Amino acid sequence: MWPELLLLLLSGALTLTEIWAGLTKIPGHASSPRPVPHTLRYCSTAMYGPNVWQYRYTVVGYVDDTEIMGLDSDAQNPRLEPRVTWMQQPWVEQEDPDFWKEQTQVFKHYEDVRKEKLDLRGSAFISDLELYTWQENTGCVLGSDGRFLRGYSQFAYEGTDYNALNENLSSWTTADTAPWIDRNRLLRVPDADSVRTFLESKCVRWLRLFLENGKETLLRADPPKTHVTHHPISDHEVTLKCWALGFYPADITLTWQRDRKNVTQDMELVETRPAGDGTFQKWAAVVMPPGEEQRYTCHVQHQGLPEPLTLRWDPPPQTTITIVGITVALGLLGAVVTGAVLWRRKCSGRGRKSYAQAAYSNRAQGSDVSPTAPKA
Repeated sequence: MWPELLLLLLSGALTLTEIWAGLTKIPGHASSPRPVPHTLRYCSTAMYGPNVWQYRYTVVGYVDDTEIMGLDSDAQNPRLEPRVTWMQQPWVEQEDPDFWKEQTQVFKHYEDVRKEKLDLRGSAFISDLELYTWQENTGCVLGSDGRFLRGYSQFAYEGTDYNALNENLSSWTTADTAPWIDRNRLLRVPDADSVRTFLESKCVRWLRLFLENGKETLLRADPPKTHVTHHPISDHEVTLKCWALGFYPADITLTWQRDRKNVTQDMELVETRPAGDGTFQKWAAVVMPPGEEQRYTCHVQHQGLPEPLTLRWDPPPQTTITIVGITVALGLLGAVVTGAVLWRRKCSGRGRKSYAQAAYSNRAQGSDVSPTAPKA
């Protein structure tokens, strides 16, 4: 597969303002609901190309930051399937015996439409070496009281926004971008009234059911595991990196301060990334001259924390460095002394052995010669 395809499958959605949900956990206390919105969104991606014009279509359903179901046209039997254990329970079929079948048919219909839109081999601007994508992001948002707050639906081609449903859900607005695209063919969108009906009724109903049956997963708040690392760059610069690992939901704030003043403009901040186990990770870094590390503090805010955290880089204790240095020095000295003693013994042994052999030889020769008396 193509690298671009892999990136799109990992992203699975258009860029959109995220809406977070969860509980606040306080160590030693029971968790209590936090009054925040919840969202159910469906993200689909259609891809076409290159060379052999291979086609692929994927759909992923999310509740807040959790992937709960998905469909992949490359599967042996493409159909919408649960991606979490609590979606595999009988309650889904009890609520709607044909849920999985009907949803699969709906998305397969959309797949056929997208495939037709992307079948542009006859267009002059299509290249056999390029990969073309068509994305959709549609969802509904509920308030903490379970009431409908808003809905949205967005379309994009090649990562560029083209159509978006207006806030009143009554009409579409087309972005004035990439005029060379065959709009009459590519940018046809569903009827706004039908989308609004889905968002205000079926989407809301299922989001409430998902939150109720998956609350142990969806309404949790896992606090981040945090630490600061030190990375020398040169003799004149070092980097401090503030880490947050294993947290859920994904909404988190990492901020570096120098003498209690934000240094956001000088800070390198990566996007929040999935860790692969249902949690997320993130880091923020700042560069400074050596010796100024203690002037910097990292501030972490997350709904799983009872209060914001303030972190500093803790250099290794001087006593530890001294002990390690002395230990290494003594070890080296011991090795040198041991080697010298062994070498001396070896050399001394050779000398004594040669001397003894020579003395023995002389004695032996002397014993074989009898004293001769002088002749008269």
